[in-house]
Amino acid sequence: MSGSGGAAALAWRRFRRTVAPSATYLLITITLLVFLAQLLPGSGVTEALLYSPAYSVPATGAPFEPWRMITVGFVHSTGVILHILFNMLALWMFGQPLEAMIGKWRFLAVYFLSTLGGSIAVLYLVSPFQGVVGASGAIFGLLGAFFVIARNSGTNTTGLLVMIALNLGIGLFFRTISWQAHIGGLIAGALVALIFVRTPRRAQRNLQITLLVALTALLLLISFWPAISGSTP
Repeated sequence: MSGSGGAAALAWRRFRRTVAPSATYLLITITLLVFLAQLLPGSGVTEALLYSPAYSVPATGAPFEPWRMITVGFVHSTGVILHILFNMLALWMFGQPLEAMIGKWRFLAVYFLSTLGGSIAVLYLVSPFQGVVGASGAIFGLLGAFFVIARNSGTNTTGLLVMIALNLGIGLFFRTISWQAHIGGLIAGALVALIFVRTPRRAQRNLQITLLVALTALLLLISFWPAISGSTP
């Protein structure tokens, strides 16, 4: 009975993996749908989802809307089509293999915590009323996660490191690119991946979850600190 039940459970897990949608493709689809909504005249989607530090700092007089630190990853510049094309291409290129390596839910943890990390860097390093859009923080988080996982497995990371450095450097020379979000996302993604590589065994799953929750709590505390303290960064 136990053998039959185990085989049935394994078959069910395989079936779920087969029919479950890829998180990478789901994120790309949602982002593209949001972009199409942005293009509708008078939709106001961009203004409703973009992020600027003022939305995290009640002292500025702006409405307190901290969820924008995540929604910012789903809106892009409508004036520069290459913005969304490059980001979605990067998500497609790096998202699929990373999701295959660590699983859907861990991949989503990397993606969203990297988005939050990018927004935190914008909060503390950008003027309060400067708006930002784009999934670049999350994309750099994927790169940071890739780097940590590759280093942990003994893979040569020189090429990846050069690519990360070049992309960070490019951001420093264009005022329309938020290098702050890139750095914040990169660090957050690397930290999430570090938790995963340090707790790889099934017996360490509870520890992995605890560390992930602790990191999430820390990032939230940092993001809410200006509102808690009543000051501006």
